[in-house]
Amino acid sequence: MNTSSRSLCIFVIFFFHSIYFPACEADVGTAAHYSPPYSPTTCFGSDPTQFPSSNLFAAAGDGIWDNGASCGRQYLVGCISSITPGACVKNQTIQIKIVDYAPGVMSTPSSSGTTIVLSDEAFGLIADALADSINIEFQQV
Repeated sequence: MNTSSRSLCIFVIFFFHSIYFPACEADVGTAAHYSPPYSPTTCFGSDPTQFPSSNLFAAAGDGIWDNGASCGRQYLVGCISSITPGACVKNQTIQIKIVDYAPGVMSTPSSSGTTIVLSDEAFGLIADALADSINIEFQQV
């Protein structure tokens, strides 16, 4: 096999591999929700501009806190399953901003020890608010 044939063969194999086995950069974890008061936060104190106008924000759990480096990070989050039957809003993904550290939030989260604690509004867009926690797929933007 000559060099150009070998290169073409490698390209074809790579091309089909990338189509049938796409790279996935998302992680899985759990999410809970919390209610106001949301301020002050560990990340930005009492600054009201920390909260997106969409109210799609969250507190980072220990798994993504990264010693505070997660403050301000944006994540795409979607519900993949829950103990509560039918809780997930299928094919719904939201973009949230990390504004706080979950163990330090002002109000008690619906479940402790989760990857992310979403604002009530954010949680309600991807899951039934009656669910205490959900399993999520998330990816940093």
